[in-house]
Amino acid sequence: MTGRIDPPFALAGRRVFVAGHRGMVGSAITRALQAAGHSNLLLRTRSELDLRDRAAVRAFFQREKPEYVFLAAAKVGGILANNTYRADFIHDNLAIQLNVIDEAHHAGVRRLLFLGSSCIYPKLAPQPMKEEHLLTGLLEPTNQPYAIAKIAGIEMCDAYHRQYGCDFRAAMPTNLYGPGDNYDLNNSHVIPALIRKFHEAKVANAPSVSVWGTGTPRREFLHVDDMAAACLLLLGVARETWDAKIGHPFVNVGTGTDLTIRELAELIGRVTGYSGKLEFDTTQPDGTTRKLMDGGRLRGLGWQPRIGLEEGLRAAHAGFAQSGAANSASAAGAGT
Repeated sequence: MTGRIDPPFALAGRRVFVAGHRGMVGSAITRALQAAGHSNLLLRTRSELDLRDRAAVRAFFQREKPEYVFLAAAKVGGILANNTYRADFIHDNLAIQLNVIDEAHHAGVRRLLFLGSSCIYPKLAPQPMKEEHLLTGLLEPTNQPYAIAKIAGIEMCDAYHRQYGCDFRAAMPTNLYGPGDNYDLNNSHVIPALIRKFHEAKVANAPSVSVWGTGTPRREFLHVDDMAAACLLLLGVARETWDAKIGHPFVNVGTGTDLTIRELAELIGRVTGYSGKLEFDTTQPDGTTRKLMDGGRLRGLGWQPRIGLEEGLRAAHAGFAQSGAANSASAAGAGT
């Protein structure tokens, strides 16, 4: 591996703000930092600091003076939530990004990593999707407001770097799952929705499980702990190394492999021990046909995912089965 990379422990003693530390990605980043021995973390719940409130964000940055920022805070959800709460998704995400990125600039933050989503790419983007495919076609309509907000976040980081010299960069993860995931069937992504459906079907001895769509779309999945490891690596990359090895305002974070929703459902069925029938509800949307990310730039820095999909799914199901959520009543619907 070439180029200079500051290891995570180089942040020891630095003031690091993890925005969204209670979310799935933010909590994984926090765990990874703490495991690396970093204790000087700036963590605020939404009740303590509403990132949509410009005055509150400004006061926080002026008072706490963070040196490094992980911008993991976001309003997120699956197909149903994205398509239903379109105004909320674009408003809240734009507000969070505008406030945090701009105030980080005014406060002299040394380095910021903004986290986006693979939905930024065009619906019909070439596969696998490369960073240069951004803004080359129309977006998937069901999550367009969210995608536009995330694209705006990328552009803000790049614009502040070009105009002010801020060392702000972005990472675009593929579909994530793992500890801290949302198992509410009306707002969740496909993996937690299917884990819950299959678990509850097994408990109830139900003859079948309904899966949204045709089962033919292909998706790529990454365990959130692997994402956190990538985030620590990317925040530690020296600017000259980023420019030489990444050469782009943002970088993809993915496994480089995918599978169909049908194959995913069958795998989750095996993991949960459910042997009933799969029924595909073709009245519900599929979303984008395929979303596979090209992760060549990140691999050039030496990163590789360590948690295989089946291993990660077994851990996710075990965590869900032991939680109170596993005992709650099932609702209809699942996102992809």
